Amino acid sequence: MFALEHEVAQWETDLLPLRGTERVPLLLSLSWHLRQRDCMRSNELAEEAGRLLPLAGLAPAAQARASARLQLVQAELAWLRGNLDGAESLALAAHATLTTHGDGAGCADVHWLLSSIAVDLGDHARCDAELLAAAAQARSAGDSMRASLADAATARWAVLRDAPAAQARWGAQFQGDGGKLPVPLATWVHDFRGLLAHTSRDLGTAAGHYMQSYEAALESGQLRGAITAAINIGDCFASLNDNESALEWMQCALDLARPTGWPRSIGACQTHAADTMRKLGRLATAEELLRDALHILAPVAGARTYANALFHLGELSLDKGDYDTALDAFSRLAQRAEALGQADFRSMAQRGSAHALSYLDRPEEALQAAERACQLATAQGDAMHQVAALRVLAMLHARHELPPPPGMLERNPALHFLHQALQVAASIDGYVPPGELFDALAREYAHAGDYARAYDIALDAGMAREKSHTQQASNRATAMQVYHQTEHARSEGYHHRELAASEARRAEVLQQTSDTLERLSAIGQEITTHLDASAVFQVLDRHVHALLPVNTFAVYMLDGPGTALRRAHGMEAGRPLPDNAIPLSNPRAYSVRCLLGRREVYIAQVPPRRHAYTVPGTLHNQSVLYVPLMVGERVLGVMTVQACQANAYGERERLIFRTLCAYGAIALDNASAYRQLQDAQAQLVSQEKLAALGSLMAGVAHELNTPIGNSLLIASTMQQKTEDVERLMNGPGLRRSDLAAYIEDAGKASALVMRGLHSAADLVNSFKQVAVDRTTEQRRQFDLQQVSNEIIATVMNRIRSSGHRIEMEVDFGIAMDSYPGPFGQVITNLINNALLHAFDPGGNDGSASTGCMRLCATADAARVQIVFEDNGGGIAEQYLSRIFDPFFTTKLGQGGSGLGLSISYNIVTALLGGTIQVASSGAGTRFTLDLPRVAPRLDAADPASIY
Repeated sequence: MFALEHEVAQWETDLLPLRGTERVPLLLSLSWHLRQRDCMRSNELAEEAGRLLPLAGLAPAAQARASARLQLVQAELAWLRGNLDGAESLALAAHATLTTHGDGAGCADVHWLLSSIAVDLGDHARCDAELLAAAAQARSAGDSMRASLADAATARWAVLRDAPAAQARWGAQFQGDGGKLPVPLATWVHDFRGLLAHTSRDLGTAAGHYMQSYEAALESGQLRGAITAAINIGDCFASLNDNESALEWMQCALDLARPTGWPRSIGACQTHAADTMRKLGRLATAEELLRDALHILAPVAGARTYANALFHLGELSLDKGDYDTALDAFSRLAQRAEALGQADFRSMAQRGSAHALSYLDRPEEALQAAERACQLATAQGDAMHQVAALRVLAMLHARHELPPPPGMLERNPALHFLHQALQVAASIDGYVPPGELFDALAREYAHAGDYARAYDIALDAGMAREKSHTQQASNRATAMQVYHQTEHARSEGYHHRELAASEARRAEVLQQTSDTLERLSAIGQEITTHLDASAVFQVLDRHVHALLPVNTFAVYMLDGPGTALRRAHGMEAGRPLPDNAIPLSNPRAYSVRCLLGRREVYIAQVPPRRHAYTVPGTLHNQSVLYVPLMVGERVLGVMTVQACQANAYGERERLIFRTLCAYGAIALDNASAYRQLQDAQAQLVSQEKLAALGSLMAGVAHELNTPIGNSLLIASTMQQKTEDVERLMNGPGLRRSDLAAYIEDAGKASALVMRGLHSAADLVNSFKQVAVDRTTEQRRQFDLQQVSNEIIATVMNRIRSSGHRIEMEVDFGIAMDSYPGPFGQVITNLINNALLHAFDPGGNDGSASTGCMRLCATADAARVQIVFEDNGGGIAEQYLSRIFDPFFTTKLGQGGSGLGLSISYNIVTALLGGTIQVASSGAGTRFTLDLPRVAPRLDAADPASIY
């Protein structure tokens, strides 16, 4: 089911000289075993195998089994991409064929994949059933490895439902060492052991098992398992208060996940990284990561990973004081917990809801939720969750007047629940109750007037903190010990595996020069198709390792000032190399000699004295080859391959490497040019949007100035009159007529102030709605007249200050289900375009130069036609065909960016689902927008690009 790295490398080498149908057996093996290592290449090889299979002359049964295996490859690729329905359909089709032809191992693989699909759908009962079927099929086929894998996966998932039951059922089978485990099986067995240790709070042991699972997963091509293991390692270090190591492992998981594009893996990485950021107090970063994770995880919303993201969003919202969002997150978590049937999420959802409801002044509902959380935790024997629920109950009774619990012996309910929490905490082996729990108890006793008891408990709180600090120090020491031990084992494992792979690659020689050139031509086409430097580096890295004996591969690029070479990409013994800079003034560096001399540098046997100059933390290689990256006369940098053995690179190997460097230089030059173009476009678009925002803010500020200024003047006048009345009352005496006059003035003033403030409030509400729509691009139902009024209100200051006017004829009741923010940007762009281009500069005195703009709309049942026109000078005929082109403007340097109408065109056609047309003459210009009243639904996986 899973092959090791050196086996895959051997197959890749064996495939090179083969042609035609000779390639079919290796294509089948490679496409299957690269399915998680390299999805794109797996898909390419599967497609090639599918084309060659009918020509291979296989027996009908063998051909049918091979076709089913290729179908299963496509099913797993679809699952990894989050297309669960498509994956299940393909898997079931493959299962029907494999069952017909009696392929028990193939059927076991189908059930294995269906169990993973069931997990992502949140159907853990079906997951168990599929794994049971996989084990049965494997045993019937005599495949003990597949059967053991299915059992280990079943045990792993059982821990999440009921750890004690899982230990009782599977502990004897998987807890003992039983000799050295096969690498694919070690992935799941160590994950099972790690989860058991994690649930019992033995975090050092858990991290050790997770690291062994991580190494085994990488070696056996189970990349998704490696990502999960890295996340769990990060969680262990975070629980051990080693946040630096936690973030390092979270980043490791994210680096593995991001290139794959797999939604569940990327979302899980971002969720756990966000929780670590929250614990470090970086709430804004945590929220950004969580929102992005929930969006990415939408295709697999049934999975435990999605529920975990909801929990962390709820916790973050509580920390921020955003209780509405917290309640929404915990309510959604409660629904997912019921569907998943996982007790920990049930208790956590109810506890979080209780907390949020309390701060939303809904105490009765909060009490019910907290009691349910406590009942769930008690039923599951989860003491930690029980303590947390009891603390929430104490908090509720302290904040609200609620009925006391039955059988209460303490002075108040808060003391009752806090004492219960302490009793439960004392029953947890090795757990030190936090000082905050004692502090809460001391505050309640002080509130009840028992200061002596409060003082005694405050002393207990100090002792608890000392114990907690001691425990934290012990945890930190455990984390350091685990880290160093596992890193040492990890380095040795990488080193030995890469040495074996390097030996296997070196033993192979290309059959013919023509075959080599043909292969290099195909590689060159692949390299030069990429416009992203990181993708070019990955392709180069893969092919260099496939074609040459390599221990170290690195690409150095010349920095901007041209004073140093910086390592842009580097891999050594399977591990990424850290960033490194080599000054061009360094005369000993081979890379500098290669760059300045613009020639290849090959050292067949590195002298021992050169080892003193080796970069710390890297290996001493015996053969080194450096080739400059040149495009014409320009030199971009240097590429190098290095091997542990001497004389590793003969003439053939150097020819291959020179060719790869030539292709790489072209691709990197293209990527640099493309990135500069993207940066320039992004900067221009950003400037346009910032300018629009500034204009909007200036207009609103001007509109607010008059009503607020008038209100301030009236308020100051009334302050003076109040002081006069007070002086009369405290002095010679207040006459009835003075009081009557004051009351009359106060009434008039309050009416004027209210009128002015109502006017300002209306302006603020319009601005708030427009601002929210602009920043979120949220789809909603709205009335066209209301939104149009709000849009015009935000730009009215600029219209008046330019001496022009705008008329609007939009009937009330034209309801739309669309995107008011982008629609508002279109109308604002049209108004700004008219003010800049349509009218000659004029004053605001109502002279003949005053221009008029008009916005009107007509609608039928399905569509609305919006017309914006002006009576300006019109658009020259030769420009009409170009006005929607990006960066086209007739007033460059005079306020025009050439982006307004281009952005408007993209919004109307790509997002709003309509059309925009323009007609112009010397009497003015007319823009006609034809829009559906219900905008088309966008594919979440392929959002519209409107900027």
